[in-house]
Amino acid sequence: MTEKRHSIDVSFLKELDRFSFMVRKRVSSVYAGSRRSIHSGKGLDTRGYREYHWGDEPRTIDWNAYARTEKLYVREFEESKSLTNHILLDASNSMEFSSDGPTKFEYGAMLAIGFAYLVTKDNDKFAISTFATDVSFSQPKRGRKYLLRAIDRLAEAETGGKTSIEECVKQYEKAIHSRSLVIIISDFLDDPKSIESAIYRLSVHELIVIQVMDKTETDLQIDGLAKLTDMESGEELQTYVSKNFQKNYQELLNEHVYRIQEACDHAGADFYQFSTEKPIFEAFLETLSNRRRW
Repeated sequence: MTEKRHSIDVSFLKELDRFSFMVRKRVSSVYAGSRRSIHSGKGLDTRGYREYHWGDEPRTIDWNAYARTEKLYVREFEESKSLTNHILLDASNSMEFSSDGPTKFEYGAMLAIGFAYLVTKDNDKFAISTFATDVSFSQPKRGRKYLLRAIDRLAEAETGGKTSIEECVKQYEKAIHSRSLVIIISDFLDDPKSIESAIYRLSVHELIVIQVMDKTETDLQIDGLAKLTDMESGEELQTYVSKNFQKNYQELLNEHVYRIQEACDHAGADFYQFSTEKPIFEAFLETLSNRRRW
C-alpha cells in the first residue's frame, strides 16, 4: 500500500463554474436532483393556485381563497428533489503508474472531485468511494465542507492491491438504495468478463464509465530489449519489443477497449477514455458537451 500524499490539483474547479451537470431524463423524476418539479401540497415555495379537481387531497385546499371567491383552490409548490451521485475510483496498484505528470490515480481523483463539485452546485448528495480488491465506502452527503473533506481524503488515500471490479461492484450495489447516477473511474486493467458484469450490474442506474490511461499505455513507444513490470502482481518480464510486438499489443488493447465500449452501449452507459496528458478541463469539456447533445 502506498502512503504518500497524492498531488491533486483542484485549480481547474473555478473553470467549471459556468457549467452544470445534466442528468438524463430516463432517471426517474423521484430522484431528479435539485431540479424543480411542480406538486400540489407540501413543498418549498408556493408557485401559485389552480382550481380544485376531484381526487385532490382536501388538505391542499386554500380556505382563505375559498372565503374570498367561494371557489375551491389548491396551492401548488415547487419542491426540490434529490439525486444521489455515487463515484467509484480505482485505487489499485496499476493506478499508481505515471510515465510523466500525474499518476492515473491522481488524474482519476481530479475527475472524481470535478464531478462532485458539479453536483454540489445543484445541492445533490455525492459519495466518492475507492476500490481495489474491496471497496472503501463513503457515505453520500452534500455540501462544500463535505467536498473539501473528500479532497483531503483522496490526497491521503492508500493505493494498492489488484483490481477486482466485479466483486467490488457486487459490494457497492448493496449501498445504492435508489436509482442514482454512478460514475466509475478506472484504467480497467481487469478481466473483460469482470468489467462487463460490473457494467451490466449498474445498468439500472444512469452510468458513466471513464477509462484513464497513461500515454505510454495507449501508444507503446518502447523499442528493443525491455523489462516490463506488472504493477498489480509485481511480476517482471524481460522481452524484446519489436514492431510486431507493438502491433500485437495495440490490437489487444483496442480489442479490450472495444469490449468495454460495447458493454457500455448495450447497458445505455456513457463511455470515455482519457489519457493523463489531456488537460483535465478538456476532459470535462468533452464529457459535458456530449451530455448536451442528446
